[in-house]
Amino acid sequence: MNTTATPARRNVQLPLQVRALSYQVQGRQLLSPLNLSIDSTGISIMLGPNGAGKSLLLRLLHGLLKPDSGSILWNQQSIGELSVRMQQSMVFQKPVLLRRSVAANIDYVLKLRNKASTQRRDELLHSAGLADKSAQPARSLSGGEQQRLAIARALATSPAVLFLDEPTASLDPEATSHIEHQVHQAARAGIKVIMVTHDLSQARRLAHDVIFMSYGTIAEHSSAGLFFSNPASVAGKTWLSSYLQPSQTNSPSHD
Repeated sequence: MNTTATPARRNVQLPLQVRALSYQVQGRQLLSPLNLSIDSTGISIMLGPNGAGKSLLLRLLHGLLKPDSGSILWNQQSIGELSVRMQQSMVFQKPVLLRRSVAANIDYVLKLRNKASTQRRDELLHSAGLADKSAQPARSLSGGEQQRLAIARALATSPAVLFLDEPTASLDPEATSHIEHQVHQAARAGIKVIMVTHDLSQARRLAHDVIFMSYGTIAEHSSAGLFFSNPASVAGKTWLSSYLQPSQTNSPSHD
């Protein structure tokens, strides 16, 4: 794989501070008041059981949803500030691609940011392992290739923060390995990665710190080493123990 680093904005909008954040739908409390602080380096992985609120929190942090109460501040700036939103990119579990060629998907984003550059486009496609498919319709790619393109397109914005919501769900090991390589490269280039996954092995490979959620709350936030060796919360201990049972290792639940 290519190891070309991706230029980043060096996290000028971090740290992230979440204070007393809550969210409900039709009177049902989905997130209880949350407090969270995330620094500017490495890969933060969100773990937890089905329905814990991981994907929901990710969307709130990205500004796709508005909380009912509380605040989300990026380096003391509100998530509503355009300057903050312009420094973030998000990739969903199911890639959303334009009905254009692989290359044109990257060109479109670069043009939107007034950064049109065939050299930059080609670098991104090469890093994603898609240079030889640049003229193909994007939607003719395999599932793993589409996700790699979606991540390359997100990186075309030179984000300070990259949100990933289960980017390797349902993908085979080879496709997963390609995407994890992209994630590692982004982090090495100075981009902060905040990612939801249900793949415990993947979390062990990628995480610098773990945000563990349970029933709409943050049960704990600690370094990956501490979480995987000795979770501080009862919820974390219980989940980790049950996840490792043979009957459950091959059938992770989904948010």
